[in-house]
Amino acid sequence: YEIVGVTGVQTCALPISLSLIISISAFAYSQQMDEETAIKKLLEKESATWRTKDVKGHADCWHIQPYSRILVSLPDGQTIDVPPTVMKNQKPETMGNGGFAVNSNYKMSIAKNNAWVSHDELSTDVEGKRTWSYEIRLLEKVNEQWKLVGQSLHIYKREN
Repeated sequence: YEIVGVTGVQTCALPISLSLIISISAFAYSQQMDEETAIKKLLEKESATWRTKDVKGHADCWHIQPYSRILVSLPDGQTIDVPPTVMKNQKPETMGNGGFAVNSNYKMSIAKNNAWVSHDELSTDVEGKRTWSYEIRLLEKVNEQWKLVGQSLHIYKREN
């Protein structure tokens, strides 16, 4: 593609256009990766603060809304509908008892200030007992920070 410039000099617009498209694409990809990293950090913080009984740190991970919901399904088929306000008004004695969690297999959909994330979690308590779960997390961006607004945890027994 050739165009004639104001001075009559011929230039090729294709390399400039292609360069611009590549630059925009790289920037968008970088922004997406930054958002994914911020979300993963929030989810790791939420898991860690639960286990260390950090009431304030855990509450800071949440932004409870009228539509917030937290569902937990247990391996025996029981379902627990946790009142979302509990996440902002936690008592240390009702929180985790140490240990750690490892999240993996992240899948995300991020659209502006909303995101949903699925991941697997392997939790290990202080005595070495392990628990596996599939988790769905719903997030919103509040004051440029990702916050949880809902979640669904599905704890399962792993067959070895």
